Amino acid sequence: MRWFLIFWAGPIVFLGGWYWLSYYDMNFGILMLSRQVHDLTFQLYGKALGLPPETIPPLVARAIAVDSLVVFAILGFRKRKSIIAWWRARQALNSSPDLASKESLSRAP
Repeated sequence: MRWFLIFWAGPIVFLGGWYWLSYYDMNFGILMLSRQVHDLTFQLYGKALGLPPETIPPLVARAIAVDSLVVFAILGFRKRKSIIAWWRARQALNSSPDLASKESLSRAP
């Protein structure tokens, strides 16, 4: 499961880092991180997809969000027994009779 998360998060972190650094032209002398390569990349993708280049980043962000929901749903399904046990323990702790109830607090002097 650890490798699954690494192989999922690795490309997202790499893409996000490249996008943020190239968007703000923080290239550190590396051509790949320049704003010109950023603009050229989205122009090429725009021509290949037949979309305006400025619409591609929100589409990628939405795809990452949906992918993340699927990954966390898979993780939740795999860990459902421990999540249910944690939830029941938490509910039992909240409903323990040792804690003051609303009725006893409302009759306080």
